Amino acid sequence: MLPADPEVARSALLPERERALADLAGTVVAPDPMTYGSQAAAATQVFEQQRDLAPRDRARQHLAMVDAALARFADGSWGTCPDCAGAIAAERLEALPWAARCIVCQRAAGRPRS
Repeated sequence: MLPADPEVARSALLPERERALADLAGTVVAPDPMTYGSQAAAATQVFEQQRDLAPRDRARQHLAMVDAALARFADGSWGTCPDCAGAIAAERLEALPWAARCIVCQRAAGRPRS
């Protein structure tokens, strides 16, 4: 069952998309060049680079989920689980308008939550 007003969910996706784009723009981090030294220093540098790049990766994934949800609106498949062809629960769509699957199929698929 879809939310009472799917357009409310669709309109919630637009600012979510803008937020993800802003997060991407704000997380452009050029990694420091690798320096050679001890293994501990190199490991620390790799860890710091991965830590610095993680927010950008999350923003990129979130943007992809939001864009996919907007595409489902355009093709009329928003609110229908592609795995079981059942309706995605209204509560789930209200909480996560970018959700691609019903909760049962999402649990079976594992993360990321979409």
